[in-house]
Amino acid sequence: MISVIIVTYNSAAHIARCLESLAPTDAELIVVDNASRDDTVDAVRKFSRVKLIQPGANLGFAGGCNLGARQSNGEVLLFLNPDTSLRSSLAPMERALQENPNCVAAGAQLVDASGLPQRGFLVRRFPSTTAVVFEMLLINRLLPNNPVNRRYRYWDMDPTQPANVDQPAGAALMVKRRDFEAVGGFDERFYPLWFEDVDLCLRLKRAGGMIAYIPDVVIEHQGGHSLASVDFSEKQVYWYRNLIYYVGKNLGWRASCLVRAALLCGLGLRITAELTGLVIGPIIEWISSRPRTQSRVRNARVEAYWRAARVAFASHAVVRSS
Repeated sequence: MISVIIVTYNSAAHIARCLESLAPTDAELIVVDNASRDDTVDAVRKFSRVKLIQPGANLGFAGGCNLGARQSNGEVLLFLNPDTSLRSSLAPMERALQENPNCVAAGAQLVDASGLPQRGFLVRRFPSTTAVVFEMLLINRLLPNNPVNRRYRYWDMDPTQPANVDQPAGAALMVKRRDFEAVGGFDERFYPLWFEDVDLCLRLKRAGGMIAYIPDVVIEHQGGHSLASVDFSEKQVYWYRNLIYYVGKNLGWRASCLVRAALLCGLGLRITAELTGLVIGPIIEWISSRPRTQSRVRNARVEAYWRAARVAFASHAVVRSS
């Protein structure tokens, strides 16, 4: 049996559609609500088949998934984002895990509302030190077709064909329970989200498992809904802090030092660009008679990047939010 585990946080606009798409399946449905402040819980309670778990605090994505897994019964666990909608049967993913004893996890083909595969997101290779440095220094943004970025984001892969991959997106990740438990589940120090799915897949593969990409399972994914209530500064802090933790944990201290140096340079470039905009922006706004909103935005970004630099270079600590 499949246990579908969905972690919600202010997901009222999406969770009903997600649960409705799962209605034709015979899977166990579990929702862990991370102290939502909207009508998420009321929306979930309309589905009598769903087991609702309310820990009373925001456990983060990893903590919510681990809690749901502990209270589930299936031999196979499907961690699913609330802003997804099932467009096909889950059977091909389950079959891939059942028929191949070496296959410990599987990912689906994630598509947007128009049905196009979300290339560059649905599967990725494990981030190398070079790939992370390119990301920090804005090289991937300025030259997105560089070979390091193409390899990292699997742009050489045909999304319509099955493949053995490194890391399917955590938005729809199916894992055998015994292997999930054997590696200790998600690392809850990745809080509240980002890189916990990468870390889990890396530990599964290091333990000798194979991870499959199954394009016959199609899941529509909106993306980013859980971050809608998180401000820009917090996003920067969470992403950089968890990246630094991932690199230090999995790539070693030399890589950690290099990435921290690249992060400092990258944030310096971002801050310089925003400060330049603060000087030039008011002149352009005065000439064009536009309201001076960009200056406030740039000020906020400078503060966010500075805060991210300070937090990322501090010792890793999990900061809970309500």
